[in-house]
Amino acid sequence: MVRVGIHGLGFMGMMHYLSYQQIKDVKVVAICEVSEERRRGDWRAIKGNFGPQGTQVDLSGVATYASSADFFADASVDVVDICLPPGAHAEAAVGALNAGKHVVCEKPIALTIEDADKMVNAAKQNGKLFMVAQVLPFFPAYRFVYDIAKDGCFGRLLGGNFDRVISDPAWLKNFYDMKTIGGPLLDLHIHDAHFIRLLFGLPDVVQSVGRSRGDVPEYFNTQFIYKNSDVVVTATSGAIKQQGRPFMARYEVHFEKATLVLDGATPTVLTEDGKVEKAKIPEIDEVGVFTSELLEVAQSIKNNQISPILGSQLARDALLIALNERESIIQKKPIKIT
Repeated sequence: MVRVGIHGLGFMGMMHYLSYQQIKDVKVVAICEVSEERRRGDWRAIKGNFGPQGTQVDLSGVATYASSADFFADASVDVVDICLPPGAHAEAAVGALNAGKHVVCEKPIALTIEDADKMVNAAKQNGKLFMVAQVLPFFPAYRFVYDIAKDGCFGRLLGGNFDRVISDPAWLKNFYDMKTIGGPLLDLHIHDAHFIRLLFGLPDVVQSVGRSRGDVPEYFNTQFIYKNSDVVVTATSGAIKQQGRPFMARYEVHFEKATLVLDGATPTVLTEDGKVEKAKIPEIDEVGVFTSELLEVAQSIKNNQISPILGSQLARDALLIALNERESIIQKKPIKIT
């Protein structure tokens, strides 16, 4: 049995709680949350831009804490699942790791490379597993691309374009704050930065153009440059002010022998012989996607081996990519990633 403690009950904390209910031999035994209302199980005020909205939850049998120190001292907790705002990730992760807990942390890993390194080093020093819940590869349409890239059935990767755009999440306080959330760059685009890193590796240079709110990118386009390679990778992401804009995510990924296109719910496969076919992917709702991700977390802990998708180094690289994109926007020039 893997015994989980959830740190933070916003939308992602709720999603993780619901997902754990679907996983055999995993149990949520504790929750740490500053809101007394949410500690009582009243989650009706919780909402997000997809998936279920908050409701009343029966937390009978679940220990609840307002203090992180008391929460970390709970000997019944094997792994701490951090779903706090990104600006609080580093302190919580280091505290949990130093208390002898395994840690899975919501994306982004942190808001600065310095904080990400503190987290990675704390895991090494304490001999504990540290994973980052970059969920995108567990969505069937993206897992389809990842599996084909690993399989090599369509030849080598030639590049791709990735889009991810939302209307402004007006309910998120301090969304455009690089010390709290990081705006669309670190809340939204970090998914594609991670997926690009997973598929193509770490780029040598990023060149971004965009508009910002103060020093926080609001909407931007990026070219990811791989030296000594003909791979062509681009991305568009950000938020627009018109609330009628539904959440949008799409891609076009190029292989030697096929192109995979997502512009809706199901990918289309364009093959070199001229065929156009819909991909066969599982039908999974939003909770099911997070369940798949957290099942991999649980299996990693049982096997004492970090998932190749959820590794903290990958998440750190995704953060490094995104922060260099921001620097490119600010300086209006290409930025070499070092």
